Amino acid sequence: MTLKHLANELNLSFSTVSKALRDSHEISEGTKKIVLAKAKELNYQVNPFASGLRKQKSRTIAVIIPEVVNDFFGPVINGIESIAQEKGYHVLIYLTHEDVKREVAIAKMIQNGRVDGVMISLSSKTNDTAHLEELNDKEIPLVFFDRIAEHINVPKVITDDYASGALATQHLIDNGCKRIAFLTISQSLSISNKRMSGYMESLRKNNVETDTGMVLNCDGNDHTDYQLIKELLQRNDRPDGIFASIESLAIATYEVCEELNLKIPQDVKVICFSNLKTAKLLNPSMTTITQPAFEIGREAADILFKLVEKKGHHFLQERTVINSKLVERNSTKQNYSSK
Repeated sequence: MTLKHLANELNLSFSTVSKALRDSHEISEGTKKIVLAKAKELNYQVNPFASGLRKQKSRTIAVIIPEVVNDFFGPVINGIESIAQEKGYHVLIYLTHEDVKREVAIAKMIQNGRVDGVMISLSSKTNDTAHLEELNDKEIPLVFFDRIAEHINVPKVITDDYASGALATQHLIDNGCKRIAFLTISQSLSISNKRMSGYMESLRKNNVETDTGMVLNCDGNDHTDYQLIKELLQRNDRPDGIFASIESLAIATYEVCEELNLKIPQDVKVICFSNLKTAKLLNPSMTTITQPAFEIGREAADILFKLVEKKGHHFLQERTVINSKLVERNSTKQNYSSK
């Protein structure tokens, strides 16, 4: 039962029925009673989204993320929810599954006014951001987090990807690695490029020869990535250190090493960006660059609500950087012996 059907049943105009249900002073008490009685009889339920659209407030925000299978976006969503609940807002989660077409479709749908603000972390395939620029042009509050579009002038909440990339590489060098491979899934994402730039900088600072063959561009397909990593570790000049930009590539490295009878960390040391809670339970436990995921989500949501509530200031157009930390475990130890 829709509002239009209800109006037809009563032989009244759409506007009259709508106003009666909202207890408008423009409608007589007699008409209100008739409308309410018929609505009850036909079990008509008010659509909260439609009601919100009429009031220009849905009390809902959208969060667009590429996936939920890793341990980063879960805590991010928890951080967002913690602020949204304080504000009395609902959170709609949209998954792009690393598909830019899906990301575009979601952005187009959001433009109809169903949400009061948008938070997004880009898909690994996003090159053209016109769909997000349209959101900004329509003055829909927008905040990027983690995977950002550098050129769109909206707030961004990130971690220190360049510095962390340099730190991870330096850690491998300090533990005896001389041929370090960098594994990435995207050449377009700013976080991947910054992590790689930090990696290259540490190699230069330590006079470690840079080899483009040590930069492995994966595509996010588990089978394909596994084969690429396997080929890398079967080379005569195979790396003695692996720096994975995302945790799925590190896990694939563990699996390949097991198949090839390569020992971690004796034959190859492994470090990666990861919030994987079970990293300490792997054999051997995995050294990680751990991102402050919950804090990133909470900070991004706090900024978004300032924009939604028209309390944003010019400084909100800048970026907020929350530092990650290196958690050293057995996968990078120089003198490691399994018990």
